[in-house]
Amino acid sequence: MTTTPHDTTTSPEADWDAAPGLLEGAMKLTLGPEDCDLAYWITSVAQGTLRDRGVTGHHRDAGVPGFLRAPGPLREALVLEFGFRGLSEEIATRLLGHYVPIAPGVPEMEFYSTQLIDEARHARVFRNHLVELGMPAATLVEDIHEMAADYRRRVLQPVEDFTLGIVRDQKDFIGGVAVFAIVIEGVLAPAAELSERKWTPLSPATGEISRGTAIDEIRHLTVASTLLKDHLAAHPESRDRVLEIIRDGARLWDEVPDREFVIHREELFQVGMSQHAEAIGDYEIWPGVRMLDTTPEQRYDMAEQWTGEMARSRLEYMGLPLDALDGPGPGATA
Repeated sequence: MTTTPHDTTTSPEADWDAAPGLLEGAMKLTLGPEDCDLAYWITSVAQGTLRDRGVTGHHRDAGVPGFLRAPGPLREALVLEFGFRGLSEEIATRLLGHYVPIAPGVPEMEFYSTQLIDEARHARVFRNHLVELGMPAATLVEDIHEMAADYRRRVLQPVEDFTLGIVRDQKDFIGGVAVFAIVIEGVLAPAAELSERKWTPLSPATGEISRGTAIDEIRHLTVASTLLKDHLAAHPESRDRVLEIIRDGARLWDEVPDREFVIHREELFQVGMSQHAEAIGDYEIWPGVRMLDTTPEQRYDMAEQWTGEMARSRLEYMGLPLDALDGPGPGATA
């Protein structure tokens, strides 16, 4: 039996130290499903990105400061953020289970199988980080679902139903790629970028968890963009259908009340940030702007701006009109 050789070194975009930031990677890298097959995931992700970080999502030397284990607004903000993100990733994992059986070829099947594992891992490390903050492990899942019940019902459930209608009911694979990558992950990715920037100066462990998930999201977004680009080139007649799904998804995100949940969390972060200003110092959350000088609204608005920049970049790459996602509005959700 012959086997196809595969490089056992970690690819640069999956290397912990060499990988670009999420926004830069998602906008500039080009990866396809053949580049990110199962062998790639085993060597570059499981044995590369996750080396020494496979259990918790952070290195054992990256600690959680004592003030994040103590009651207060900063801890409450992190519990809400990672609780909501953990639930979002759990739902994403279950949704991806519908992608694998309808994948048109082996490369697509392997890639979405690995993305399913990625999202399950994200949910796990977000949940388990809450245990590191002092939440009881025995009731963790139930506690998260109770804490996020309103968020799930009002924000996540409509998006979940929309996606299921495409991949489960219509069995539309490329439509599912469009809604997951361009709408769902395209909107959530800037929030992940913001999370990494916010928590890095405060908690090494929290920052590393966000860094690891962001490296995965680069791969998810770029491969999906390539799938859509290649499909539209081979099947130009499906262009209107893809655009319809993207626009319907954008309208849906514009309607869900995510902002109230995010701003509440950012207001808690604001109070906690001021209480621990000495740990942050002159750290810049983006070039030229000290995090201590930002407001909840400014951070939310910046994530919205990143959403628009990412969307325009990927739509241009796929040859789709740049106004396809006009007015999504949920740049900092989850």
